[in-house]
Amino acid sequence: MAKNNAVKKESAELGSANDSTNRANFLGETKEELAKVIWPSRQQLISESAAVILMVILVATVIYLVDNFFAWGSGKVF
Repeated sequence: MAKNNAVKKESAELGSANDSTNRANFLGETKEELAKVIWPSRQQLISESAAVILMVILVATVIYLVDNFFAWGSGKVF
């Protein structure tokens, strides 16, 4: 029984050492990957954000109009 406790304690100590190594390795690899990213320019960011916002407004308007049309049509039927 005492031998099992000693083995568990030793593996727990190794696990904590591996955790810190894994975290450091993860952070290092994350930094490497972020260095490979091609970030958009400020102009690209603004123009593409504007395009997304305009498309969201357009789609929301179309859904609103279609919903009102069906509400009007169902009001005439029922």
